[in-house]
Amino acid sequence: MSEIATYRAADLVFELEAFDGPLDLLLYLIRKDEVDIYDIPIAQITKQYLGYVEACRELNLEVAGEFLYMAAMLIRIKAQMLLPQPESEEIEDPRSELVNALLEYRKIKQASGMLEEMAQIQMRRYPRLDSAIQDLPKVEPELIRVDVASLMIAFGDLLRRIPHEALYEIRPQEITVEMRKEHIFSLLENKNSLEFEELFLDDPRRIVMVVTFVAILELIKSGVIRVEQATCYSPIRLFKMDPQAAVFMEST
Repeated sequence: MSEIATYRAADLVFELEAFDGPLDLLLYLIRKDEVDIYDIPIAQITKQYLGYVEACRELNLEVAGEFLYMAAMLIRIKAQMLLPQPESEEIEDPRSELVNALLEYRKIKQASGMLEEMAQIQMRRYPRLDSAIQDLPKVEPELIRVDVASLMIAFGDLLRRIPHEALYEIRPQEITVEMRKEHIFSLLENKNSLEFEELFLDDPRRIVMVVTFVAILELIKSGVIRVEQATCYSPIRLFKMDPQAAVFMEST
């Protein structure tokens, strides 16, 4: 008998970091970590890249083949750099092909950004005068822009560290997003913040972790909690936005 877990993933809409491809994701990681593109810390970048891919898979988000190919390439480069190099021979840096591809992609992305900026300036300079368009009410943004990519990387890394679960029979159990919200609020009841990984310690099964992560995303989107990090590599912490956050639970 298999475990039953329910959550409203299909009902959630989040504005994720839009990555046009694996090189775009790698550039994001390089900027986020403030590392030298000519001297990429391949082990560190590979770990974060694989964390993002793992999180996408676990949340049933489609992962394009090019992202998986890049993952294999990063692992290969990491393995090559771990091998002992003969002192008598001058060996090409295994990262050189990747660095060249990133530099070329960055040029294209910067040129694209400049063209987009010019287009925006042109649109502001010559606004449309159609009164019917001008009279339309402004659409309020429905999405809250958060750096979900960093949160997904941390979640994916957490998933990769837990052992694979053995198959066993258990009683049917409903695991809902609302239950995991209550769990989060119980942890925050007597404190203003807690570390990201603390939310998953009570039940480290993968399905429970996924539902917990969806609950975190819902709370961020609703403006009930915020996520902050002191430095690039410091632990991610969740903070209560409102001391009366329990009111939110009563209205859900």
